[in-house]
Amino acid sequence: MDLNRELEIIELIKKEVKPALGCTEPIAVSLAVARSCEALREIGAEVGSVLVEVSANILKNGMGVGIPGTGMVGLHIASALAVTCGRSEYGLEVLKDLSTEAIAAAKEMVDAGRVKVVLAETPLKLYIKAWAYSGGPAAWDAQVAGSGAGVMAFPAHSAYTEIANNHDSIVSVVRDGEVLVGASGADASGDAASDKQAAGASAEKSTLDYKLSVKEILQFAREASFENIEFILDSVKLNKALADAGLNEDYGLKVGKTILAREHSSVFGSSVMTYAMAATAAASDARMAGCTLPAMSNSGSGNQGITVTMPVIAVAEKMGVGDEQLARALVLSHLVAIHIKGYLGKLSALCGCVIASTGSSCGIVYLKGGNYEQVCSAIKNMIGNITGMVCDGAKVGCALKVASGVSSSIQAAVLALDNICISSNDGIIEDCIEKTICNLGRIGAEGMQTTDKMILDIMVCK
Repeated sequence: MDLNRELEIIELIKKEVKPALGCTEPIAVSLAVARSCEALREIGAEVGSVLVEVSANILKNGMGVGIPGTGMVGLHIASALAVTCGRSEYGLEVLKDLSTEAIAAAKEMVDAGRVKVVLAETPLKLYIKAWAYSGGPAAWDAQVAGSGAGVMAFPAHSAYTEIANNHDSIVSVVRDGEVLVGASGADASGDAASDKQAAGASAEKSTLDYKLSVKEILQFAREASFENIEFILDSVKLNKALADAGLNEDYGLKVGKTILAREHSSVFGSSVMTYAMAATAAASDARMAGCTLPAMSNSGSGNQGITVTMPVIAVAEKMGVGDEQLARALVLSHLVAIHIKGYLGKLSALCGCVIASTGSSCGIVYLKGGNYEQVCSAIKNMIGNITGMVCDGAKVGCALKVASGVSSSIQAAVLALDNICISSNDGIIEDCIEKTICNLGRIGAEGMQTTDKMILDIMVCK
């Protein structure tokens, strides 16, 4: 493979595979709020209140998920923590400086009604506009009414930050009407360290712009210099730590811990599948219940990052493979998920574990010495199996879907390695693997839009 192309693909991996502390939807809100707060503090103003406008999918995925270290769920506490301890320079680890004092102050801010979250009017699936005011909650009404200085409660200073299309893509920062970061991502002030990652969503290269194919992804996984892809092993360290936390402590629904406890029973039995399901679900248990350990995310999702990596890691451990073979399998797994996600967009009504477990199935096929046709068969077997699993928000119950995805992943890989593949006569499967992936993307991005709206309506009306 040409070195320039190899480096281009590595660029994509590094853009889409990164550490994230907490569920990425509320963390993206924290990132936006933190940047707005910094904009006010740069001129010596103190933050009095926060108003956050979010797209429907951000609201859906932020309503019921645990926020690290707080014992609370939702976007209000995520926003308040950004005020008390957030640092935008940390990106998706914005709350890394979490402390007991910061949590107490954030809870006090929420209890005092100084944080408000509303639904934004936007066609974007992933959109956040976070306002920070030096005034109190009455500033919100003035902002909405557009009455400005005509209302006594309107703050002396305000700032907003917009994030769009990617969880850490800051597309604008505006303070008192002055543009600090514009659509191009240029830092007008020139001295804000947090704006290093600010790249306008309109100018940012999308996954589809890389023009990947499954054939090229497999070629890359086989041929890329190990030195250039060794960094992917960081996902082993981070996601295994989360899995260990979930297996050893009582997080969420304890899906992973319960499965492993039945490892020697007649129900599950001692197998690679049982271990892979347990370890992957346990990492999700911990993460969704507010564990303070970061996950290595994929395509903006920690759960997807966990599901892309942990089944591959579990199989590799049982096989006793070395670091290089594991790294190549993980690169294949991550890239297949990124490739498929490019057709879906960052957020949709389709559960992300469908895509992530498809990636891990390919990684398992690779570890077992599978060829290109067998990798394609694994993808087709997955798409023919669990397409249609809906996302009804981020929550502790996600661990159940993760476990189901892992079970399907291993099943699909085993069948593929025996040259068993769903035929093009079945449903949305085509002979061409790229057309099959495109069909899945159309279902998730277009066909399930009404489903997405209905799910949100049900959730907000409970």
